[in-house]
Amino acid sequence: MINEQLNLFEEKANEALPLAARLRPKSLDEFVGQTHLLGEGKVLRRLIEEDKVTSMIFWGPPGVGKTTLASIIAEKTKSRFINFSAVTSGIKEIKEVMEQSEEGRKIGERTILFVDEIHRFNKAQQDAFLPYVEKGSIILIGATTENPSFEVNAALLSRCKVFVLQALSSKDIEVLLNRALTSESGFGKQKIEAEEGAIPMIASFANGDARKALSTLEMAVLNGEVDAEGLTHISIASVEEITARKSLLYDKGGDQKYDIISALHKSMRNSDPDAATYWLARMLEAGEDPLYIARRVIRCASEDVGMADTHALPLAVAAFEACKNIGMPECNVILTEAVVYMSLAPKSNALEVAYNEAAKDALEGIAEPVPLYIRNAPTNLMKDLGYGEGYLYAHDFEEKLTPMVCLPPSLKDKRYYRPSKQGMEAKYGPRLEAILKWKEEHRKK
Repeated sequence: MINEQLNLFEEKANEALPLAARLRPKSLDEFVGQTHLLGEGKVLRRLIEEDKVTSMIFWGPPGVGKTTLASIIAEKTKSRFINFSAVTSGIKEIKEVMEQSEEGRKIGERTILFVDEIHRFNKAQQDAFLPYVEKGSIILIGATTENPSFEVNAALLSRCKVFVLQALSSKDIEVLLNRALTSESGFGKQKIEAEEGAIPMIASFANGDARKALSTLEMAVLNGEVDAEGLTHISIASVEEITARKSLLYDKGGDQKYDIISALHKSMRNSDPDAATYWLARMLEAGEDPLYIARRVIRCASEDVGMADTHALPLAVAAFEACKNIGMPECNVILTEAVVYMSLAPKSNALEVAYNEAAKDALEGIAEPVPLYIRNAPTNLMKDLGYGEGYLYAHDFEEKLTPMVCLPPSLKDKRYYRPSKQGMEAKYGPRLEAILKWKEEHRKK
């Protein structure tokens, strides 16, 4: 009788858990997604199955299985497993656990320490792990949604293998949702019918996040219409109501910000106004600062358009000023005009190439002195030393040109700017060639 009561109590307690917690996989066979790491014969699967895990970092977006993998490791390992939270633990707690682990190491006990959201630990807290990882007192498993290159100390990171977990595909998430409807841990004990298209709609809304998908399904079931026979109906209309606004996967301080701004810039460079407009919308609708985007458009105007369309830079600067003056949401169309203009403008990276080559020579070459004849001579001493002597003032000549060489002697024939044949730059090429030819001819005279 007592056992029956305990089982009933446990069952009720389990039902009170969120759906995502109730359906958390307990084995690799139940795990969905990440086949590049967990498929048959893959390295991470072998490490877990053979209980040979080493210090590692799981890096990936929310809801892709980082914590679930840790719980599977906890089930399979013969080691002491400690679950640590970066949100609630400080250096005092870290040191206590580390000392216990060191004592365990001395008697042959292995400790695996799982740290969720390891990026929330500051440098001092992360440093507290380092000597124990080095000695082998602990095997550290960290989980993070942030790029560990930026958020985890280099010394600690060098001792961990980084496994990159990917956002789940819509098909993966549909598998999880259908499992939730049939599993006894989910809604298997209820009679539920989903309208055709409702499950794929939830999967698409989740944007690769299994936890979000399951939470949305749970809400859809709770808000579903129940008929006289006790059948719960999940309609597309109810799903649309629940997911009235798609929560965009975008972390303004993390990788998503830089991935999407990169996609925007490369779309403009690739003359793709549709893609550029889409990535712009992704950023603005997620709440990105429009001035951050406008600054990248200005960069594109010179880096990728340059002299091929000399109107591009003034237009980009004007867009920046307009965004600064009127803000969101009105400036969304202004930025759209700017990114579409950059996308359609003729392209030349001649200015970028010119600067990079000049910078290389400036950094790696000998820092030659400025030729005396193009130095200023504001004092008599400088004039006596020859500063400015022999300088040719271009406006004194009919052609507004002189044969004077302005580069240092070792670079006198170097060419950095090589105009393309795109847009307006096509006319600057012949002009530059004519100038160079004139100078060469007049130097021989």
